Amino acid sequence: MSALWTLAEIEAATGGVASAPFEATGVTFDSREAGPGDLFVAMPGTTSDGHSFVDQAFAQGAAAALVSRAVTGPHVLVADVAEALTAMAIEARRRTQATVIGVTGSVGKTSTKEALAAALARSRKGPVHRSVKSYNNHTGVPLSLARMPRETRFAVLEMGMNHAGEIAGLTRLVRPHVALVTAIASAHVEQLGSMEAIADAKGEIFEGLEDEGTAVIPEDSPYRDRLVKAALAHAGRTITFGRNDDADVATMQAARSDDGGSLVSARLVDSELTFTLSQRGDHWISNAMAVLAVVEAVGGDLAAAGLALADLGGLKGRGERHRVAVEGGEALLIDESYNANPASMAATLASLGSEQVSGRRIAVLGPMRELGPDAAAMHAALAGPVREAKVERLVLVGEEMSGLSDALDGEIESVIADTVEEAVRLVQAILGPGDVVLVKASNSVGLAALVQRVAGAD
Repeated sequence: MSALWTLAEIEAATGGVASAPFEATGVTFDSREAGPGDLFVAMPGTTSDGHSFVDQAFAQGAAAALVSRAVTGPHVLVADVAEALTAMAIEARRRTQATVIGVTGSVGKTSTKEALAAALARSRKGPVHRSVKSYNNHTGVPLSLARMPRETRFAVLEMGMNHAGEIAGLTRLVRPHVALVTAIASAHVEQLGSMEAIADAKGEIFEGLEDEGTAVIPEDSPYRDRLVKAALAHAGRTITFGRNDDADVATMQAARSDDGGSLVSARLVDSELTFTLSQRGDHWISNAMAVLAVVEAVGGDLAAAGLALADLGGLKGRGERHRVAVEGGEALLIDESYNANPASMAATLASLGSEQVSGRRIAVLGPMRELGPDAAAMHAALAGPVREAKVERLVLVGEEMSGLSDALDGEIESVIADTVEEAVRLVQAILGPGDVVLVKASNSVGLAALVQRVAGAD
């Protein structure tokens, strides 16, 4: 494998001094992920220091470490590891000839990022690089850039935030040619105080646009005009997407397909496209319009994008589906454990309601975090989507979910588990053949562990 970073390049970018010759074929700051040829970045942390894991990284084959104090083994010594990683990110962005796409939004950004990368890869115009997992913050974005191969043709980089000004810094590092906002919802309202402030924080992504760059904006959003105003100060072009006829990229028709996805006809800027969308739920139709808008903006192959959307597999924590063996047959577990806010809860519950079932619809729901003073009311308001989804059994995790239980007032059989471990036992006890169970909560609740235990998912 060719070098991602030579020793000379790392020293030049970071101002560091190497202890021994090496070349790096990868970059990581998680020692558990370190492998042969990797540069292990010993990041300082709030609970642990990456320097404590250097030996583990070397044991797994890492070629060298980026450190702020000398260690045994090949390393580059720098004054500040985090600043050195950012310097490598800046150099990676400078040397690439890739078309760079930045993605943010309150909901759907990781799913849309994955779909967009698949759509661009399908066109076979060159290698596609993307953020992995949800590496979208002040450490994840520099890492994603530092990992970008110099021959990359398209780069799709996710940016997240939990306070104003965060995306502004990230987007100036990424310098996207196209900047996409997927949607505005109430995630992070606790920190930002209002939906308008959330829209403004997401709109910061346009501040980093390259000259004559393109802003891609949700037409259906109540904050559409606010986002357009933010974009016009920086973008050479604006494209809107959605199910609204006024959108530049709009859904003309959508019908459920036999496999549970959708058959969609879309009006694009200069053409029309009919395609099958493998992912379930109306929210995925909006995601698909966003993908097509970006592909059109970068001059990609729209027909290939349609084929990619038809073949898109389940995403871990975001709709991945698991068949679970139970006595008398099997059940279906839908893993939406990665994130949750009122909009995404309603969307995935609606998708559960559209599932064809021979058993029961069961929902395992945990708290939605960072909702501020209205959190209790927002949890109670889930009663409507739960009813509409025809849920027959509820397993609620944590005292924060008591408001939803009270709002249902015994209408649906439910139980509150104090811990994830207790929820695991409850789900295993009730799951039967033909059941479909949805698992959803904010990531910090830890329901991914429930999915792993119940479904045996890695």
